[in-house]
Amino acid sequence: MTTFVMDTDNNITAFAALEDALNYRVGSTEGTFATEKELAKLTSQWPIGRFVDTWNSFAGVPPFGDLKPVKKFTDRKTAVGRIWRAIQALTPTPAQHAAEAAPKKANAAKDTTPTDGAKPAREGSKKAIVLDMLRRPEGATLADIMTATGWQAHSVRGFISGALTKKMGLAVESLKTPEGARAYRIKA
Repeated sequence: MTTFVMDTDNNITAFAALEDALNYRVGSTEGTFATEKELAKLTSQWPIGRFVDTWNSFAGVPPFGDLKPVKKFTDRKTAVGRIWRAIQALTPTPAQHAAEAAPKKANAAKDTTPTDGAKPAREGSKKAIVLDMLRRPEGATLADIMTATGWQAHSVRGFISGALTKKMGLAVESLKTPEGARAYRIKA
């Protein structure tokens, strides 16, 4: 992990190893840090103007050529975040950042199949009640299921998607009743 040393003149130096950073004694050092949180702690007592001075001391200088000088920062958190992101250019690889993940491939549409961990509904459980309601030819409305179980709408939808469709492998269809309410039923 890259360790940074800041001196009292707002100069920031990057080191590959903590030992090298601790042995670095040019002038008087303000402190060392390796994460954005440590930088925030180190600079917690700074006046906001010192953040501007620090930013402007390296803005426009290689490897910070694309950074522009600022007149002020809106707050301390913004200043620390922007300085932290900027000094990542001092390291050959960005510190404390996860590698970019490859884009996910879309899953092909597939028939639902029950998982090995799918348990049958216990007699009288809410799962059994909902299954009985969904097996009726007309199915059950979202409001009916909410009343029978005491669940909120998002919990009913999550239960249908997770426990019934994904875990049990049931094909549940969603439809509108003649009154316009959302209803669900298990496909025959």
